[in-house]
Amino acid sequence: MGPEKSDSKYQWPETQRFTTLPLAAEGVPILAAAAFITLVLALLELTIPALIGLAAAVFLGFFFRDPDRVVPRDEKVVVSPADGRVLAAEIIEDGGGFYEGKCLKISIFMSIFNVHINRIPASATVRRIEYHPGRFFSANLDKASAENERNAVFMETEDGQRFTTVQIAGLVARRIICRILPGDSVSRGRRFGLICFGSRLDVYLPPEVESAVRKGQKVQAGTSIIGYFP
Repeated sequence: MGPEKSDSKYQWPETQRFTTLPLAAEGVPILAAAAFITLVLALLELTIPALIGLAAAVFLGFFFRDPDRVVPRDEKVVVSPADGRVLAAEIIEDGGGFYEGKCLKISIFMSIFNVHINRIPASATVRRIEYHPGRFFSANLDKASAENERNAVFMETEDGQRFTTVQIAGLVARRIICRILPGDSVSRGRRFGLICFGSRLDVYLPPEVESAVRKGQKVQAGTSIIGYFP
């Protein structure tokens, strides 16, 4: 576990939007369609279908919520790329193509009730992005890292620390969204994508990084510290 840093300062990684209902842009057309269908059903006085449509619209609004977040200023910290529960935080001998050699792997599972916006773990430059088609096992299973559909973002910090963040589709997820491109300079806590419905993110870090989380711990994207660079 990393040391407690009670004097940490926080900052906004992006411009605040000051909106009452913060939604991911990708969710707006889906929510609008659900609301329109619900309205039509209501006008046709189809009460039960209209109520089902209303419930679906409310759930979609909840799922695609995208709140602003503050992030720690400390340049040595690594923040969580996702909201959810830590499945593992351990040193592994082989990064399986996502990191060369021994590394610290931290896996975070997102249920359908978590915010699904993904954020950058540490300020860096995007070196490359690799998309891998695959299967759709439940994202909380170990084999999901190697066999599910996934999108790997390889990054390097200003002082040469390399790490990889992997977006992994889950059992019902069918769409991985990544908004950044190779060559982009990205800052800690910045939004970079999302995965629709239950899924996970794996982060592969240098073995010297000190883990600040444990299995079963709940984390919040951008705000929760998951590790410390040496």
